[in-house]
Amino acid sequence: MKRLIVIDMQNDFCTGALANPDAVNAIPFIKQKIAEFRKEGNDSVMFTCDTHEPNYMQSLEGKHLPVPHCIKGTDGWKIVDELFYEGAKIIEKPTFGYKNWAAHLQDGDDIYMVGTCTDICVVSNALAIKAACPNSEVHVFKDGCAGLTKEKHEHALDVMASCQVEIL
Repeated sequence: MKRLIVIDMQNDFCTGALANPDAVNAIPFIKQKIAEFRKEGNDSVMFTCDTHEPNYMQSLEGKHLPVPHCIKGTDGWKIVDELFYEGAKIIEKPTFGYKNWAAHLQDGDDIYMVGTCTDICVVSNALAIKAACPNSEVHVFKDGCAGLTKEKHEHALDVMASCQVEIL
């Protein structure tokens, strides 16, 4: 099955606590891809949500990135309005990379990815998917991703390409 995975396109990463104008600029491209993939069927699009609890600052990640963000249930945790649709499949993940992709994907699925942050969450999930589904082709739309910086975005794309992720 052909699937699109939208990584962490949440308010806090676009306009909130960790606002990134490059993520906002990617929204029209991502919206177009979501529309294309939804024509494939209801389960062809999945969203991940970076999901933290109120005690985020006491977590290991919070100690290294001391900016409360994507606290479950807050406005910052929600998927940006332009991309969200009723019935969307949402995968909550408490860290950069989701570790249970095999529960949501079939080995051999054709996986396409967009989202933010290319250099943290997109690369982590692309590699986690490659490990969970070694017979799946994984593709990343570079114009549908945003890194913390343009340089880090490009470096992450290079790393993924080195690991047999096709960069489109």
